[in-house]
Amino acid sequence: MGTNKTCGLVNGKIIQGDSIVENKVIIFDKKVIDILDEQEIKKYRDIELIDVKGKFISPGFIDIHIHGAGGSDTMDATIESIRNIANTIAKTGVTGFLPTTITMDRQSTDKALEIVRETMRLNMQGAKVFGAHMEGPFINEKYKGAQNAKYIIKPDFRFIENHMDIIKIITLAPEMDLGYEFLSKVQAYHNITLSIGHSNATYEEAVEAIRIGIRHVTHLFNAMTPMLHRAPGVVGAALRSNITCELIADKIHVHPAIFQILIDVIGIENLVLITDSIRAGCMKEGLYELGGQKVIVKDGSARLENNILAGSVLTLNVAVKNILENTNINMCEAIKLVTQNPAKVIGVKENKGTLSIGKDADITVFDQNINIFLTVVEGKVVYDARGQNGGNSNC
Repeated sequence: MGTNKTCGLVNGKIIQGDSIVENKVIIFDKKVIDILDEQEIKKYRDIELIDVKGKFISPGFIDIHIHGAGGSDTMDATIESIRNIANTIAKTGVTGFLPTTITMDRQSTDKALEIVRETMRLNMQGAKVFGAHMEGPFINEKYKGAQNAKYIIKPDFRFIENHMDIIKIITLAPEMDLGYEFLSKVQAYHNITLSIGHSNATYEEAVEAIRIGIRHVTHLFNAMTPMLHRAPGVVGAALRSNITCELIADKIHVHPAIFQILIDVIGIENLVLITDSIRAGCMKEGLYELGGQKVIVKDGSARLENNILAGSVLTLNVAVKNILENTNINMCEAIKLVTQNPAKVIGVKENKGTLSIGKDADITVFDQNINIFLTVVEGKVVYDARGQNGGNSNC
């Protein structure tokens, strides 16, 4: 099942946009070839049929903010580490992702981004690398979170100019950008999404940055000026603007009551679920490392020694489950938050994010509890839970 062949998924509930379609077969090789009635399957010969036994058939999940998993981190700057992350998160339904850097010195960041470029060229098993999310070093020390203040610098185009082809998102604090010169220069590159995060911006500064080119918010509510009644901050500016917002829906970074409030305010179309997972994702509790700092993973959270949250150990399928359990949205709407919406943010919606004829066959199959059964990347089955125990919510 590791090589491309023509396959068909039968006896499933196919999620297409706002609808769930039953009694249909989805036929694919590298692309989705057809979605047809089960009785029409005989017109296709020599295909391998997979009975998904009533499970949901969804577009593949996309994680646009993930530092690591399975004991590996993007900043390891090795092909082996990216390959391990890709294989690990495929077990959680992820078919594509952005390896995410953290605030470090330029040499380390350059090396990590070069490795991301190399992995994009390789035909790796596991989730596909779509590019990089560069989180820092252009952030504000006041809201650095778990990032290392030693390496924070003001936005500098020279830092990124050799990587413009692979960077999909840049997280920055716009108030650190004198005259918004960096913002103005980068926003002309339509392949890069500028995101506000780790920011001490006032409401007014954030609104101006959005006017100039910010189109996204990095883990909304976390590591930014909060919304107060006399100082609406970055959060207030985000909620009043028609831009996309990331959410770490682990019920630790943000209280679950906020999930519904956020959906009511910004709408389903502007919300993207992320993991912000670090190397401890899908691993046992214990001591880990993030950007050269010690991280303690205990009781489902990852924290520095000073108790500051340091990314997460969340998986994307569990994020979907948490949203479903704590809001009034339905399955189709929840799946958009990890498929269609992130595909739009990083400019891959023409080929990814929905199950449509002619699009890449990136497919995730799961049960009603979002336990993963099958993960398909461009027609290749990269994870198959058949014959294994459980549904791998925790990898």
